[in-house]
Amino acid sequence: MQEYVKELSKYIIAVLMAVHTFCGFLCLSDRIEKNGMIHVVQNLLLFSIQFLMFINLALVTKDMQYIFFYIFVQAFLLATAVMVPVVYEKVNRLLLDNMCMLLGTGMCVISRLSFKKAVKQYIIVLISLAIALFIPWILSRIRFLKKLTWVYAGVGIAMLSVVLILGEVTHGSKLSFSLWGVSFQPSEFVKIMFVFFLAGALWENTSFARVALTAVLAGIHVVVLVVSKDLGSALIFFIAYVFVVFAATRNYLYLLAGAVGGSGAAWGAYRLFAHVRDRVTAWQNPWTYIDSKGYAITQSLFAIGTGSWFGMGLFQGNPKAIPYVEADFVFSSVCEELGVIFGICIVLVTLSSFLAMLKIASEIKDRFYQLIVYGIGIMYIFQIFLTIGGGIKLIPLTGVTLPFISYGGSSVMTTMIMFFIIQGIYIRLQQETRPKAARKTP
Repeated sequence: MQEYVKELSKYIIAVLMAVHTFCGFLCLSDRIEKNGMIHVVQNLLLFSIQFLMFINLALVTKDMQYIFFYIFVQAFLLATAVMVPVVYEKVNRLLLDNMCMLLGTGMCVISRLSFKKAVKQYIIVLISLAIALFIPWILSRIRFLKKLTWVYAGVGIAMLSVVLILGEVTHGSKLSFSLWGVSFQPSEFVKIMFVFFLAGALWENTSFARVALTAVLAGIHVVVLVVSKDLGSALIFFIAYVFVVFAATRNYLYLLAGAVGGSGAAWGAYRLFAHVRDRVTAWQNPWTYIDSKGYAITQSLFAIGTGSWFGMGLFQGNPKAIPYVEADFVFSSVCEELGVIFGICIVLVTLSSFLAMLKIASEIKDRFYQLIVYGIGIMYIFQIFLTIGGGIKLIPLTGVTLPFISYGGSSVMTTMIMFFIIQGIYIRLQQETRPKAARKTP
């Protein structure tokens, strides 16, 4: 009987995830978004998928710890799905539903890979939500954010420099440092300040002199990251700068300059760093170096191919054969055991979130907040492109996490804060666009 349940659930999970993803794109329509029933459907689909996932984990392992963990995860997801719309009536439900889906998937996948890490991730997610819940309230009351432009830049550079000087070397890169036994990756948090810096610098002044000054300070961020050998983050910062400048100026020459400068920087990184050359070599022909530099990517491709459309089922594959599977290659693990269809849906869920961000940005009249949403959206979708693209051999590996799904406390906390910053801006937009009569209603 158990075998029938495990086999049938694979197909049901894929179908339910596909329907959930489709509903997400329907929510991009204003008319459908206002209909709360579709969000009820999405939540029912979310909890159905979660139930089937954790039932599979429990049936295969026969370990009660997965049942208890399931209860805690569902309690968190239910509280988030219910509490946030109660606290903030005008919250964007599509972004909230997608966040819950990705977090739930991440909790399940990480618990399959390492239960101990899943518990740590869960605790960090709880702390992250407790912090993020205050962000819309803060944004509605603080009016001096536009005046802190150079403070954002200075603090961001200082935090990155601390890592450069005091950071712990991990796989040849200085990414984090420990404080009171807790590891922090400041580049994740600096992403937020970097976007605020760009928005503050360009929202009302887009002259060449201002763009050039912004480029110098943005370049310092990138250079410090390059010296720390955190090249994935350096690339994300660079792309965010180029596209925020374009969004502010609508000048295609800046895009061209960014493309030329990025190409030159990529060539320079290839010449300067041996690990970059190794990654390019592994990307070009991983099968030749399957026992050395190409091992990670070949195992990733094996996992995706083995999973096929519907996956092998949780605990039925061998994702631990992939190095750093909980972080860099978590998407490969998803495809191996939950299926390529599920993996495609994950990509589409992140895409619908990005489109929702662009839609919100297009409706904002305040250029400062508009550029913030654009910047966060670009960082979010580009990081996903780097992670998944590297895992499927579309581009060379960069070593960045998949937001909300990969193991990594700094990453999940930062991404949740980013989502709630956008929620705060969206709530403010809804309040400002309400009819005057509605505002006077008690």
